[in-house]
Amino acid sequence: LEALKTLRECASDPRWRIREAVAMALQRLGRSDMKALLTEMIRWSEGNLLERRAVAAGLCEPGLLGEVEIGQRVLQILDAITRSLLDETNHRSVEFQALGKALGYCWSVVVAALPEIGKPFMEKWMVVEDQNVRRIMKQNLKKKRLLRADPEWTETWIEYIK
Repeated sequence: LEALKTLRECASDPRWRIREAVAMALQRLGRSDMKALLTEMIRWSEGNLLERRAVAAGLCEPGLLGEVEIGQRVLQILDAITRSLLDETNHRSVEFQALGKALGYCWSVVVAALPEIGKPFMEKWMVVEDQNVRRIMKQNLKKKRLLRADPEWTETWIEYIK
């Protein structure tokens, strides 16, 4: 699709509104053809920081996460994107910060939608030493959606990750 090529280019636009429009367009595609979106997002997830941000923001929409199989694939993609942060060196860049902000809510969206499969993925990241990843996990734990989904689990991890 030509539109996906254009969207991928726009994912790296310096204007946040354009980048957010890309995420919304990806979500719209997911509502009509989630398998096609997942296939494309696997490719994008190996791209630059802002492309990875678009992947996370595009996939982590509650309405797209109804099926366990889809949620599993989204978690695998989020896992790979989070792992990729460990190789980044310029933590102060606008692009790194934008991806971090997206991941700061995306994990909680998926875990709240599919707690049984999501919690083990997220728990793995809450025990790493990397301060950027820990900050991202702390941001997710502050989301009310996690508290509603599993108050005891959320409170336990909030205490742990302090």
